[in-house]
Amino acid sequence: MQDDNLEIGLNIVTKMEAEDAKKRQDTDITYGIDDNPPWYLCVFMALQHYLTMIGAIVSIPFILTPAICMKDDDPARSHIICTMIFVTGIVTWVQATFGCRLPIVQGGTISFLVPTLAILNLPQWRCPEPAVLDAMTSDNRTELWQTRMRELSGAIAVSAVLQAVIGLFGIVGVILRYVTPLTIVPTVSLVGLSLFENAADSASQHWGIAAGTILMLTAFSQLLREVHVPLLAYKRDVGFSIVWFQLFKLFPVLLTIIIMWGVCALLTLSGNLPVGHPARTDVKLRIIEDSPWFRFPYPGQWGVPTVTAAGVLGMLAGVLACTVESISYYPTTARMCGAPPPPVHAINRGIAIEGIGTILAGLWGSGNGTNTFGENVGAIGVTKIGSRRVIQYAAVLMIIQGLISKFGAAFIIIPQPVVGGMFCIMFGMITAFGLSALQYVDLNSSRNLYIVGFSIFFSLVLSKWMEANPHAIQTGSEVVDSIITVLLSTSILIGGITGCLCDNIIPGTPEERGLIAWQDQMKLEPNKENGDASDTYDYPIGMSVIRRLNIFSYLPFMPTYKQEKWMLCGAKRNL
Repeated sequence: MQDDNLEIGLNIVTKMEAEDAKKRQDTDITYGIDDNPPWYLCVFMALQHYLTMIGAIVSIPFILTPAICMKDDDPARSHIICTMIFVTGIVTWVQATFGCRLPIVQGGTISFLVPTLAILNLPQWRCPEPAVLDAMTSDNRTELWQTRMRELSGAIAVSAVLQAVIGLFGIVGVILRYVTPLTIVPTVSLVGLSLFENAADSASQHWGIAAGTILMLTAFSQLLREVHVPLLAYKRDVGFSIVWFQLFKLFPVLLTIIIMWGVCALLTLSGNLPVGHPARTDVKLRIIEDSPWFRFPYPGQWGVPTVTAAGVLGMLAGVLACTVESISYYPTTARMCGAPPPPVHAINRGIAIEGIGTILAGLWGSGNGTNTFGENVGAIGVTKIGSRRVIQYAAVLMIIQGLISKFGAAFIIIPQPVVGGMFCIMFGMITAFGLSALQYVDLNSSRNLYIVGFSIFFSLVLSKWMEANPHAIQTGSEVVDSIITVLLSTSILIGGITGCLCDNIIPGTPEERGLIAWQDQMKLEPNKENGDASDTYDYPIGMSVIRRLNIFSYLPFMPTYKQEKWMLCGAKRNL
């Protein structure tokens, strides 16, 4: 019976591979994954990817820095964002060159903010009252936020070891046995839902400007996305010519920031905003003045990271959420690039590099981890440029920009209501991305509706209650109290565990649970019949040595890895 099921599974894989081959033939891609465009085109296309990701990454410090008790005009805010960009460049280059070798950008993620805020809500890490903060000296205030940054750095770095282990030891197949659409829905959607208060706090600084930001971002990204704008271009054989460019579709966030920033500047110059108002453009100018032109972000720049059990266990929620999210992006990116489906060894390697990248981000003191940027995956589908060489150029550009402190400072001084308006859209999109996994399940099933509703609602209720009652857990041990408090305060962890347990315990057919449609979307099976798959995901150097040594065939992250049948069946366990 088991052999018959395996044969059926292999037949399904063969059919999927044939369908994928046809899809790749029909893909209208300008530059494929292995293509190398001219260097001057690579520079401009790399800049496009850089501008696509910067809109998402600059939003993180606006939530992180107030939570660690940092002053609004502290120049170190720009140092944090430059550190994020610098680490993003390093990890992106390693991922595209030696990791999964897909043209994806790795960078800071909102998923880590939920457990971060849960940790900082513990009594020992909560910020003092405003009067106490104002009375502190500059040195004491610096030590106050750096102590919290060291705690976060240690928690992020240590928790990410699990992600690296998952990739290095090939545990992806085991995870996919239990991670279903009804696990992903609460885990990812709660990332956005849990941060609604942060969006409300920023937007309420000036609802008029926030509403203008929302309306403009909606118009650019939804109403004008197909509008082509004429731009002047130059080609050696043609000279100057007019090209029509989908400006609003590619850069809606940046255009919105620039325009609304200009509106705030006009309101500031005209005196319509009182002195010190968060919407004024001159409130944080001192950040740019005090920031040096160049600064190298080095590991441990805020001090030696500290490690506590509560911090590490709480941050694991962000690590697991990022792992599941990235796995879902890999096959999508491959299809957009017209590349073969990523084999198991490439998936393992990608998750391992992402874990190592998060460890580096923690040690470097970025206050965040790394994850695949969905914005850049979408950019590939829009531009039809899927070359990994372009991403490598973009990574170098990020490293250079991460060294320029004044560049990071320019983003930190964005008026707060503009940031609040962006949060309303961005956090909503993250929530929608999580809810989109419902397309695979049967929504007419009362079983599925029960799991979705209970896992989301209960996790919000419990986390908010824990936030309001941080001293509710009294076991007699301060360490145990902190661990339980953080775990119960992390909504994405509670929602993910609840959804996973309910979906794997409550009886349901594969079609009802969405397992068949989900597996068709993921397609993480090895592709042995397609000859170019091996070349696409091989290392750029050293393959002759790797193929000669038989020992490498037993390592799950090597291109010569013997992909056992259990890896294939693991993702199809419930089919």
